Formats: sequence, C-alpha cells, structure tokens
Amino acid sequence: MTAPSSRPDIIALLADADYKYRADTNTWSHRDGRPFSKEEQAHALTATRSEVLDFDAQFKRFVKHRQAWADASEALQRFLAPFMQQLTVKNLGNAHELMSEDDRTELNRLLDLVAKPPRPFTANTF
Repeated sequence: MTAPSSRPDIIALLADADYKYRADTNTWSHRDGRPFSKEEQAHALTATRSEVLDFDAQFKRFVKHRQAWADASEALQRFLAPFMQQLTVKNLGNAHELMSEDDRTELNRLLDLVAKPPRPFTANTF
C-alpha cells in the first residue's frame, strides 16, 4: 500500500524501472527493456523522498514475500514435525485434529505459500 502522500503512478514508474541509463534515449528503461518515454522519465524524476522511501518499503516487503515462498516447503515440514511425532497414524488430517486455531491458521498460510506460484513484484501491492 502506498503512503497517503505517495502518488501511485510514480510508485508504478519507480517499480517498473531498471534504472539503467540508455544513452540512445537519455532515459531509463522499463523492466521489459522498453525505454521510458521522455514524459515518463520526467514524471519519475519528480518523485519525492517520501515516494522513493515508499517504493523501497514496498520492494523490501516483496523480497520478504519471495523469501517466505522459497522457504515454505521446509517451513511446512518443520511446522508439521511436532504434530506428526505425536501420531501413530501420520497423516495431515490427524495432525490437523491436534492443532489449535492459531496452528491451523499457520498451516493454511504455509500451504498457500507452497501451493501458489510466487507473486511478481507489482507496484502498490506489497
């Protein structure tokens, strides 16, 4: 989410820039390689310090999300291990019966991370 003073269009431009200066256009490029238009470049350069900090915070949340996704399989195994140790018949349904509501919430969070592909970085989302 952007800060109340941040302009979403500026955050979107900052998020889509690869910041490699193109000598042929005197602009940055979009992440897909297209050069910024002169108007996009001028608009991106109006970003305030607050907007740059907002973008940075969003990107850090995205990096944290990607790391959680990458670690999800092992985290799920670590999470389930104490429940499985208590069971004679070791399956997810039996483990689920031993869990508190908070445990079930965490199980669902981990299962969602394992089951869904990682989300790409998109401005104003993280």
